[in-house]
Order: sequence, then C-alpha cells, then structure tokens
Amino acid sequence: MTIVDNADELGRRHRKKLETRAALEHAALTLVAERGLAGVTVEDIAEAVDVSSRTFFNYFPSKEDALIGPSPASATELRERLEALPSDVPVLEALRLMSRIEAGHVQEQREQWLLRLKVFKQNPSLLPRLVVGGTETERVLTSAVARRVGVEPGTSGYPELATAAAMAAFRVAMIRWSAADGSPSLADLVDEAFSQLAAGLPNP
Repeated sequence: MTIVDNADELGRRHRKKLETRAALEHAALTLVAERGLAGVTVEDIAEAVDVSSRTFFNYFPSKEDALIGPSPASATELRERLEALPSDVPVLEALRLMSRIEAGHVQEQREQWLLRLKVFKQNPSLLPRLVVGGTETERVLTSAVARRVGVEPGTSGYPELATAAAMAAFRVAMIRWSAADGSPSLADLVDEAFSQLAAGLPNP
C-alpha cells in the first residue's frame, strides 16, 4: 500500500468517525425531544444509529454530552478570530464581527441547532453543563480583550464587562432565533443585539 493509499484510508476513517458522531448527536437530540431526557438511554441512542453502546462511549462520555455536542467554534478559535481583526477596530465592533462569523456557522446547521435549543429549553438540567463550557470561553476571550486594550484582567473591569456583554448579546440573539424558528437570520439578530449595546440600551 502506497503513502497515497494510506492517506486516503485515513481520510475515509476520519470522515466515517465524523459521520458517526454527527449521527449519534442527531439521534440523541431527536429521541430526547420526543421522549424527554429521562425517557432515553444510551442504548436507545446507539440502537437508532445501529452501533453498539461501546461505540457510543468512544465518542461521548454520557448522553448529556451527546446532546450538548461541540460548539461551532472552540474558545481558541474565537480568540484567534478576535486577534486577527485590526487593532484599530473598537472592541465592541470586533466582538460583533467575531460573533457574526459564529452566527454564520450556527446558521449552516440550522435544523440541528434549532433541535438542540428546543431540547435545552425542555431540559433545564442540561444548563449547568453549558455554563461550564461558556465560562472557559469567557475566560479566554476576556484575556484577548485585555491584551487588545492593553490592560490587565481583573483591574479596570473593562475586559470582563465587554466580554460578558458580547456573550449575553449572542445568547439573546440565539434565544430569539430559536423562538422565531430560525428566521430571520441569526447574524442579523446578532447585529441587532450589538447595535442596542453600542447605543447604550435606550428604551425600545
């Protein structure tokens, strides 16, 4: 077998793993949306994809992790997007541009994300897991904002406040997007939320 053949085989295996992971996520979300969290087992999810429970655990440590799934972008990717923007772009605008890209990735998986948000709403017990992931993202972005404005985190409070406001704006846009069944576009709702922040949150 040549090096090219090996590379092709590795590529096929990687695609197969991604497909299996996505299928398990979709099965978990679909079943829980229908039956509730307590009414679905790992065995149910695995059976829906025609794999073993052991295979399920190769991808996820629990059914809750399958429901939450991966974020469209990791904290590192978000930081890199923010740091790639010119230094003369104001912080709030830079956070908006970063968030708009993220919104585009969510929109590309519209049905999966709408289903996931529905499951989150139906099962509040999942929220603490989301908070843990959001805390790490907020920490990384706060450090990036602090470097951007030349201050130390924990001193002026500016990086913390700017990052928290940006994450809240994105979260509100996601909630509105879900409530409207994915229309208008998430990116437009993100723009609207950031515009309200930039205007100082005047009364509607």
